[in-house]
Amino acid sequence: MEKRVILDRPPAAEADAGHARAPRPLRFAARTGWDLSGNSLASVLAEARGAGRALVDFTESNPTRCGIVEAAHLIAPLGEPRGERYAPLPLGDPAARAAVSRYYQERGLDVDPSSVVLTASTSEAYGWLLKLLAERGDDVLVPVPSYPLLEYLACLEDVALTPYPLLREEGWRIDLGALERAAGERTRAVVLVHPNNPTGSFVRRDDAAALEACARERGLALIVDEVFGDYAHGDLAPDRLPSFAGARQALTFVLSGLSKVMALPQLKLGWIAVSGPPELAAAALERLEVIADTYLSVGTPVQLALPEILASRAPVQRAILSRVQANLAALDAAIAARAGGAVRRLPIDGGWYATLEVPRVHDEDGWVELLVRDEGIIVHPGYFFDMPRDGFLVVGLLLDPDVFAEAALRLVGRIARAISGE
Repeated sequence: MEKRVILDRPPAAEADAGHARAPRPLRFAARTGWDLSGNSLASVLAEARGAGRALVDFTESNPTRCGIVEAAHLIAPLGEPRGERYAPLPLGDPAARAAVSRYYQERGLDVDPSSVVLTASTSEAYGWLLKLLAERGDDVLVPVPSYPLLEYLACLEDVALTPYPLLREEGWRIDLGALERAAGERTRAVVLVHPNNPTGSFVRRDDAAALEACARERGLALIVDEVFGDYAHGDLAPDRLPSFAGARQALTFVLSGLSKVMALPQLKLGWIAVSGPPELAAAALERLEVIADTYLSVGTPVQLALPEILASRAPVQRAILSRVQANLAALDAAIAARAGGAVRRLPIDGGWYATLEVPRVHDEDGWVELLVRDEGIIVHPGYFFDMPRDGFLVVGLLLDPDVFAEAALRLVGRIARAISGE
């Protein structure tokens, strides 16, 4: 018997004849719905570059563009023949993890190699930890001021950020009362940047102890970004904590990597050092191993080369600190010579940035645009780092010292002249 097909409605071709259906629009995820339009500073910079002006970029933070260290001998170990073979290990090559452990031991810190997790970058480490600790809609506490990357990383994980303040009047000390009030039922972790970027402040020892106690009581983890930890400006004050690595009372994840430790961001290797109550730390490592196994993002050659690269860090870090300290001294000399009280550099403990407090006769965008147009100098506005109020500019300290010193005089002098009405 012939099979009969019964149509409840006309075939699509007939139904749509003369009634063309509009294609369904493609939608991007809401989490990537950032405002990508240019701002006024971008327009000013585009105009200056379009006119062929020579610019001095005090926002430069890429050490490979600043002529501080010759890196050819540092990357030579990447040619290790064993790198031809791919043998993935989620937490990282054992020799590489042992090299990270030695790096901490040489700083007087006890970090077991088994507690080290290799990542492709500190940014990736943040992402993995947010996956580990937070559900969609949970929040983590983050310091203000601090650098803006955290906002993007949290957004990509559907995690909210709740700020807690650093007190400028107390040397950027953590406002522990405000931090505790900010922690809610859905708070999962506290982020510290140590030393902070851009304030250069290290956490005080008693604040660290109070923070650990708070974290244990409230079931929070500590995520401590220590990428600038090797760059203290001289001996730290006794009340400052050099590092959160080592034995801790709360579940703690210390982040660092080659980008700052060796000024080699192009090698793409970072790490997480896990510590805390043994059962919690073990459970965290088990879960991190699954996350790491899902990505397997760290290249084999850089892992094999890591012991030799880290063993070469002393001259690299001396060169960077020498550059930073020379430029900081030049900045202070420019302020003393030309500021006339109009500019003040805020104290810093370490890092690669300095913060300038300037009069509020212009807003920060106004100062930035004035300096680009009149002096060909680029600086960060303070709001880029969520400074507590208007009236701050942030400058990097990695530029060639001769270029830096000359530009610092012009920068400070132009601000002083603007105050006098010029």
